[in-house]
Amino acid sequence: MRYISTRGDAPALGFEDVLLTGLATDGGLYVPESLPHFSIEEIRSWRGLSYSELAFNVMHPFVDDAIPADDFRAMLEETYKEFAHQAVAPLVQLDTNEWVMELFRGPTLAFKDFALQLLGRLLDYVLEKRKQHVVIMGATSGDTGSAAIEGCRRCEHVDIFILHPHERVSEVQRRQMTTVLGDNIHNIAVRGNFDDCQRMVKESFGDQSFLGGKTQLAAVNSINWARIMAQIVYYFHASLALGGPDRSLAFSVPTGNFGDIFAGYLAKKMGLPISQLVIATNRNDILHRFMSGNRYEQHQLEHTLSPSMDIMVSSNFERLLFDLHGRDGALVKDLLERAQQGPVSIEDYRWRHARKLFDSDAVDDKLTCDTIREVFERNEYLLDPHTAIGVRAARNCRRDPAVPMVTLGTAHPAKFPDAIAESGLSIKPELPVHMADLFEREERCSVLENDLSAVQSFIADHWKHA
Repeated sequence: MRYISTRGDAPALGFEDVLLTGLATDGGLYVPESLPHFSIEEIRSWRGLSYSELAFNVMHPFVDDAIPADDFRAMLEETYKEFAHQAVAPLVQLDTNEWVMELFRGPTLAFKDFALQLLGRLLDYVLEKRKQHVVIMGATSGDTGSAAIEGCRRCEHVDIFILHPHERVSEVQRRQMTTVLGDNIHNIAVRGNFDDCQRMVKESFGDQSFLGGKTQLAAVNSINWARIMAQIVYYFHASLALGGPDRSLAFSVPTGNFGDIFAGYLAKKMGLPISQLVIATNRNDILHRFMSGNRYEQHQLEHTLSPSMDIMVSSNFERLLFDLHGRDGALVKDLLERAQQGPVSIEDYRWRHARKLFDSDAVDDKLTCDTIREVFERNEYLLDPHTAIGVRAARNCRRDPAVPMVTLGTAHPAKFPDAIAESGLSIKPELPVHMADLFEREERCSVLENDLSAVQSFIADHWKHA
């Protein structure tokens, strides 16, 4: 399996190099040169498999011979046995043909665990094999940081630096990052927003001279192909649990950076019957404005009750644009350069092709709270604000009531007590037992100005071999 850049000017790489590289040298994102395709008969034969066995079948073609099959199987079993539910991603029914897939049963209570607990193991395996050290630099709008730190904290060949927007993540999200203490773990609170953090990461990957040639950066953000690869699996898992592949499913996906829903798009291209993908966003609705009206235009970023989606520059959207433009990297590069100057649209026939599969909706804080309250009053089931946005968008955009609609439950409600309180419910969601003492743990974090050179200097001074 070879991987190519969405901008067409970087060399094709194998899985190991893509795992360690993050952004391509031309500024693009890596995607597989070709996708594996599974027949309906083959997918049907996977009924009854454990989650880790299913994950092996779906992901092994992407890894190919980079990791021996038995080693990869063992890695997957170790990853998913740490989840706090035997089903790993259990499905909860809300109404007739309406479901929530709980993706928050991992160590840090968010869907990011599915990929990042595996990514840490993949990195350790490859770096040990190469006798190489890397510096992980990542940006988080809330959940990626804690999942990355948890996944990589035991890695012997890694220093990890996570940037988050100062005072713009929930307290639980912050503490999940800042209370994991280790010589190789560094949390940086940037006086800016998530897009500022993400921009610093991208620019640092583009020019790594601040590291003095002594190490290289590795990515944990969803620009890393391994993140997308791992997220494809749970679409197959949901389908097999609900009668697939002999019937089609629809999915509603709360998304800011487009990675989680892009995984669903790939699952369909790999042979899984999916009839509809709903892009569920908050007031930071650039993806909704594009999918509903073919206009890609950045607005001022707003702070909402769903902070993990407070993103205006959706990195993984580039991967979809690459496919919509016939995998022509030059066209994608030109479009994205023009998008930095002002609003852009794509050719109508390309946009209409995307609309065959995708719908979208933008849900504000009031509707988010209304949905949390309504679902609890009807079902005594508590949604976090991101999942509530997914449920509301699913109900607003649903094409066919006969097709099962699955909303991806992206985070545990205990991570967002302010949103629960704002919804008017008089209950306080409790943290799971393994996090019960979170608010008593010591925190460690460095607050830096919104300045690239300050952040790069901090990293250069603090990685362990500096």
